[in-house]
Amino acid sequence: MSIMDRLSRLIRANVNDLVSKAEDPTKIIEQALEDMRQAYQQARVEVAQSMAQLEKLDRERREQEASAADYQAKAEEALRLSRDDLAREALQRKKSAQAVSDGIAVQLDKQRQIVEDLKTQLRALEGKIDELETRKKLLDARASTVAATESLQHATGVDKANSAMSAFEKMEEKVASREDVSKAQASLGAEDDLDSQLAKLGKDKEVDDELEALKRKVNTQS
Repeated sequence: MSIMDRLSRLIRANVNDLVSKAEDPTKIIEQALEDMRQAYQQARVEVAQSMAQLEKLDRERREQEASAADYQAKAEEALRLSRDDLAREALQRKKSAQAVSDGIAVQLDKQRQIVEDLKTQLRALEGKIDELETRKKLLDARASTVAATESLQHATGVDKANSAMSAFEKMEEKVASREDVSKAQASLGAEDDLDSQLAKLGKDKEVDDELEALKRKVNTQS
């Protein structure tokens, strides 16, 4: 469940409870503000966690790239020692390390998008908090200078609460749209996995070709 979805459910429950108790508009707005502040703190934690995961993936990708380069060097050294068997194994491991690195690169792109989406939600939540705080100040000023009946105050509070709910429901629709995109990406990922299996059918020939090319390079250097 997304940040905005959780927040919308929480505010709806709390505000409905206050309205049912015939509480005044100020309490309704204050409750919505408190819910938003709590959601904001949770959102900051989620953004930090997503950014940490991004760093971890990038570190793993760099490690696999370094491993692939190391196996390349070992393959060349094995050929210099006339150990074709070791050179072949080194090239095979290099190929595997490179494949892992490429796979992580794809995950990195997805994780970056997740981080950007969370940051967008965080900024939107900041804007809503600022907006509601301003509205609360205006409401407090009106309450201190204008004597209104309890029924009018109640209606005003409900109206403001409904306005806040409408904004969050629009956010829910946007979140649902992103969920649909995520499901579509997962479906495409399954197709990519089948393609990768088919591509592996010719991996031995690719290694043989690379081995022969490396032999020619080493012989030329010798």
